[in-house]
Amino acid sequence: MSEPATDSGGGLVRFRLDVAYDGTDFSGWAVQPSLRTVQGVLTSALSRLVRSPVQLTVAGRTDAGVHATGQVVHVDLPADVDPAWLVRRLARLLPPDVRVRYAVEVPAAFDARFAALRRHYRYRVAVTPWGADPLRARDTLSWPHPVDLTAVNAASALLVGEHDFAAFCKHREGATTVRGLERLSWSASDGVLTAALSADAFCHSMVRSLIGALLDVGRGRRAVDWPASLLDRTSRESGVAVAPAHGLTLVGVDYPPDAELAARTSITRNVRAPLS
Repeated sequence: MSEPATDSGGGLVRFRLDVAYDGTDFSGWAVQPSLRTVQGVLTSALSRLVRSPVQLTVAGRTDAGVHATGQVVHVDLPADVDPAWLVRRLARLLPPDVRVRYAVEVPAAFDARFAALRRHYRYRVAVTPWGADPLRARDTLSWPHPVDLTAVNAASALLVGEHDFAAFCKHREGATTVRGLERLSWSASDGVLTAALSADAFCHSMVRSLIGALLDVGRGRRAVDWPASLLDRTSRESGVAVAPAHGLTLVGVDYPPDAELAARTSITRNVRAPLS
């Protein structure tokens, strides 16, 4: 994690970057040796521009194949960097499957990860006989089974609230699996079902596991109350299928007003181990 920026003449200041990417050809967000990752590509481009090493802190570390239209990153850069220039130059340096859509100087207290109030995801499922539209096949799951949308929404409603989602999360030593799920609902349009999920944070594998469980409800393999019945488990439930990564997109991250950033960061650090 980067240290707070030094907001002084000739020093460093903190920038917020809003980032979009097609995750298909990336091995996730986080840097991994010998693998192409979003963090690796973006770090390389930024370091080249400012002619010095940089460190990125991200709101949510996405897995291999997961996309983003509203990812948020903070980075400390030289004080004389112009945000508009930065966006233009990155558009020339970055590959076409990752874009920095917006850059702005923010207070030193802004922490893309720990200051976040909530993350928003969408999961797309094509239920037409022919599958996903070719232009959306990289971000939409082709599902070959009928889905009872009423049953799926009923099961989803039972999961909303603050719960221990251990049954739906991959275990990480010392990390809590208690999360506040604020929204989980499904809608349908032109043969595509879209699940909208919002929470203060999501633990590793949680979103795709929830989707997998709910799709099993939708096709009639599980009862409506089955996903919620797993909330009393203290470890991952082996019967929960993990939905494929490519249907999932991080679409937004919410933050408090500037005056509340430091307090939010302190609260999050105190109550949670590393977030995903």
